[in-house]
Amino acid sequence: MTGNIAMKLNINLSNYNIILGSKSPRRKEILNKMGINFKIKHIDFNEKADLSKPIEDIAESISFQKSNEFNQLNKNDILICADTIVAVENEIFGKPKTKQEAFEMLSKLSGKRHKVITGVTIKSNKKNKIFHETTFVNFKKLNEEEINYYIEKYNPLDKAGAYAIQEWIGLVGIKKIEGSYFNVVGLPSHRLYNELIKFIHEKN
Repeated sequence: MTGNIAMKLNINLSNYNIILGSKSPRRKEILNKMGINFKIKHIDFNEKADLSKPIEDIAESISFQKSNEFNQLNKNDILICADTIVAVENEIFGKPKTKQEAFEMLSKLSGKRHKVITGVTIKSNKKNKIFHETTFVNFKKLNEEEINYYIEKYNPLDKAGAYAIQEWIGLVGIKKIEGSYFNVVGLPSHRLYNELIKFIHEKN
């Protein structure tokens, strides 16, 4: 075993208070599957995005804005905040506010390749690390009946781009993904793990 790998495996994340600054059940599930002990804290947050910036910068900026709402971190606290954006042909999709808006989003994604960008901020009481991950998703051509079925049977209003890849529409409608699957779900788990290890190692 190389020294680098040994270092990674010997780092015990349970020595730190990992905080997920999100109420997303999907992000909670990903951290649980990663075997990370954590607690959840979330706040009501009004996102302020400069739409003139590159999409990747917007996702990072919003994740950092969220982290700044948690201004009391103790010595061993490590906060994780994230924001996911869907974009097609330079149009940015957040979470739809109505079923009609969800229908319009899915209609625009239908038959096209789009980007899913998750910006992540890892923060302690001394420093922060900001990064993003991009995944490309290819939808088949969806008809109106398929889109309406998904909207009525599932809840697209709390999901960026009005869909969740792990639900029915992802199973029947997605032809191909390029990049991290879990990034589309809500957190780029492989990148987050490596960045957490580096963050803790550099902190020590």
